[in-house]
Amino acid sequence: MASIQKFNELKSLIEGLDGDADKFFNKGNNAAGTRVRKGLQDVKNLAQAIRLEIQESKNAK
Repeated sequence: MASIQKFNELKSLIEGLDGDADKFFNKGNNAAGTRVRKGLQDVKNLAQAIRLEIQESKNAK
C-alpha cells in the first residue's frame, strides 16, 4: 500500500534540489547541474515506485 511517507520523501527530494538548481541556472555552476540531474533521476525512480503502489492498491480494491 502506498504510504504518505514515500510521497513526503518525494517532496523532500524535490525541495532538496532547489539550491543546486539555482546554482546551475543562475550562476552557471556545471557541477550543480550534475547534482540536479542525479536528483531528478532519484525523483523519477521514487515517483514510479509510488505510481506502481497506487495502481496495485487500486486494483486490489
